[in-house]
Amino acid sequence: MVKVQILMGSKSDIEVAEKAKSVLEEFDVNVAMSVASAHRTPARVEDIVKDCGADVFIAIAGLSAALPGVVAAHTLRPVIGIPVSGKLNMDSLLSVVQMPPGIPVAGVGLDRGENAALLAVQILAVADRELEKKMLEYREKMAEKVVKDSEEVY
Repeated sequence: MVKVQILMGSKSDIEVAEKAKSVLEEFDVNVAMSVASAHRTPARVEDIVKDCGADVFIAIAGLSAALPGVVAAHTLRPVIGIPVSGKLNMDSLLSVVQMPPGIPVAGVGLDRGENAALLAVQILAVADRELEKKMLEYREKMAEKVVKDSEEVY
């Protein structure tokens, strides 16, 4: 069963999607990826959202970044939007975070697939103690790395 569905607005978003997929796989979270455009294939977006049974969605898009909002319009499940950098970085970033009232989308930084995946893991961990334990271990490793890095520069 798919826990996290990653949707890309176009194949060119694959690099960002792979960051998210890699982190989710590290946590043994079942993930699926699809390309579906909010503008060019809106019916495909709707079909994927309604049929996949995912607990969390990650939607990746640049330019107008409509995909996260369209996904959110078709589900009550959490949606995490990843704005993709480009010539005008602010357009996709603002599109993700400036959703109309009533249809929220969580947003992460430009191209931050790994942060979207970690947020998805945290959402899933609310009802999964084993995943919560893995997240705590992940955070401990991050803290240990910071201490080690500090020792190396001192």
